[in-house]
Amino acid sequence: MDLKENLYENKDLILWFLKTKKRRYSEIKSFLDNISQGSLTKQLRELEADGIIEREVYPEVPPRVEYSLTSKGKVLIPIIDLMEEFGEKFGEKE
Repeated sequence: MDLKENLYENKDLILWFLKTKKRRYSEIKSFLDNISQGSLTKQLRELEADGIIEREVYPEVPPRVEYSLTSKGKVLIPIIDLMEEFGEKFGEKE
């Protein structure tokens, strides 16, 4: 199974991708190249509803939307880093 097809792991990847800076929707979509627009939107909304990420809309034309980790989301970074380390050590080698 491709990791990027798994909904749970997509959320982990989204958090990992947001850990260093704010990202636009298109950047996240490009990073998760096999995810549908609807699925990504659903996951972003769920993370936002859980207080893990925040969505900032800028009053521009066309509208610019950026996603970033909240303080609650940043608490998860050490766990995400440990998961990355584990994957690098024990994951499948290509």
